[in-house]
Amino acid sequence: MSSRDVARRTALGVLGTGAVAGAALTAYAVVEARAYTLRRVTVPMLPPGAPSLRVLHLSDVHLTPGQRRKREWLRGLAELRPDLVVDTGDNLAHRDAVPAVLDGLGELLDVPGVFVFGSNDYFEPSLRNPVRYLLPDDGRRNTDTAQLPWRELRDSLSGAGWTDLTNRRASVEVRGLRIACAGVDDPHLGYDRLDLVSGAADPEAHLRLGVTHAPYLRVLDRFAADGYDAVLAGHTHGGQVCLPGVGALTTNCDLEPARAKGLHRHPATSRPGDPGSSWLHVSAGLGTSPYARIRVACRPEATLLTLIESTTPTTV
Repeated sequence: MSSRDVARRTALGVLGTGAVAGAALTAYAVVEARAYTLRRVTVPMLPPGAPSLRVLHLSDVHLTPGQRRKREWLRGLAELRPDLVVDTGDNLAHRDAVPAVLDGLGELLDVPGVFVFGSNDYFEPSLRNPVRYLLPDDGRRNTDTAQLPWRELRDSLSGAGWTDLTNRRASVEVRGLRIACAGVDDPHLGYDRLDLVSGAADPEAHLRLGVTHAPYLRVLDRFAADGYDAVLAGHTHGGQVCLPGVGALTTNCDLEPARAKGLHRHPATSRPGDPGSSWLHVSAGLGTSPYARIRVACRPEATLLTLIESTTPTTV
């Protein structure tokens, strides 16, 4: 056999191995995107003597009418019997998805809840090059597609008793505790109006929560400076594609990848009790773009946050 034949066979073997590895990775990523996971986190932020609170954090469901398995899993979260539901947006991924979202929320709509919207509640998703998410933000936003029925979703959630925190402050009572809440419209689209919600959080409230879809630093800084005990956000998909030993590659905002998901402090170097600081919980979310239903080393999730008196937090 000539050296040319050997080289050709070697090259074909390498290509074949690469193709098999690529197919295996794609298959794994497809399975990972459907491996819905419940995270449990304990956060010490309540005053002495307060009863613990179970807060269910939902984000980035990106639901389409045909995603029955996701809808059934979401509906089953009512069995957790949360005291409060916080929905940080991007519920929709299809113009006909509002009934599916309401069906998926099911009995959770009977629980006190608060919500804000993200860009994918407002605008229909489109097919885009996923590599763009790994590049620096160029400021372009997907606002040239058809609008989704966000008004219908807003009215349905509000009609069920959930509180709309779109550039608003509000008070919610849960288990005898008064929770002062402030929320902003999607910062990724520049819809946030911090001027409408800025100011010291209610010092008489038992708990103070800031709510946003995208965890942009300007929003986190404002809520922390105003005295909110915690800020809840989504948007990042936890990076969606993560690498072992590296973690998330991007957050699709100006939050650093090290805090792309999970429980952290803000500012990142602060400690509990530091003035002008807060807890930060970023949900990796339950969904993906309907055009790229893959996740790598970052399972879709909802999180049950158990809020307790100040101690050391634990995560499962």
